[in-house]
Amino acid sequence: MKILIIEDEKPAANRLIRLLQEYFPEDQLIGNLDTISSAVRWLSENSSPDLLFCDIQLADGLSFEIFKKVQVKAPVIFTTAYDQYAIQAFQVNAIDYLLKPIDPKDLDRAVEKFKSRKTQPNLDLELIKSLLQPQEKSFKSRFLVRFGEKIQSIPVEEIAFFFSEERVTFLQTDAGKKFVLDSTLEQVENQVDPEVFFRINRKYLSRIEAVEEVFSYSNSRLKVKLHHCPDQDILISREKVAEFKAWLDR
Repeated sequence: MKILIIEDEKPAANRLIRLLQEYFPEDQLIGNLDTISSAVRWLSENSSPDLLFCDIQLADGLSFEIFKKVQVKAPVIFTTAYDQYAIQAFQVNAIDYLLKPIDPKDLDRAVEKFKSRKTQPNLDLELIKSLLQPQEKSFKSRFLVRFGEKIQSIPVEEIAFFFSEERVTFLQTDAGKKFVLDSTLEQVENQVDPEVFFRINRKYLSRIEAVEEVFSYSNSRLKVKLHHCPDQDILISREKVAEFKAWLDR
């Protein structure tokens, strides 16, 4: 079986490739594409793969645009970070999915399901798209932290940034105080307002007011200086530069 991956997050793509090679070594991975335009071009110029893994949100838009621009004959397994309510709707619509980070058991289930399927389900793109429209969501206004024997509640307005170091997540305030959090950085990212906080890279999640300076860097990347942060090498990847600039320009 020939498998094509459309995924713009390198860690997620590498994890999926590694799992497929481990659990389905007999199948052939024919490539990984990271944008809508490259996917449309590849699918237009090549024969259809047997199975397609497709991230929902790519750097240049929602991947549903691919299916509007080119006929996709292969069954599709979507990969997504959306919550369980949207996922349940995918299942009702007979579309399979993998919730990131991908669990090996879920991968095995999804692939075996498509291998046993005789026909491809119809993709109701408008229904899926409607499920992904921004919903009213409440974000955390305070974070509970421990300071010695004390428990302290810190308002998000006083937080400069969150960061991860040696698998521990920290909260740092505008005053430069640092506290340990029990949550992962990924969990924190889902708890704060994306209008206010931005995931700069795998290590940093910053509030907009904490961004002191932004510099152009090599390979079309950006270097960021954060308030009260000693790290002088905070880089934004080329793929996230446009999103970061749009966030700053709101």
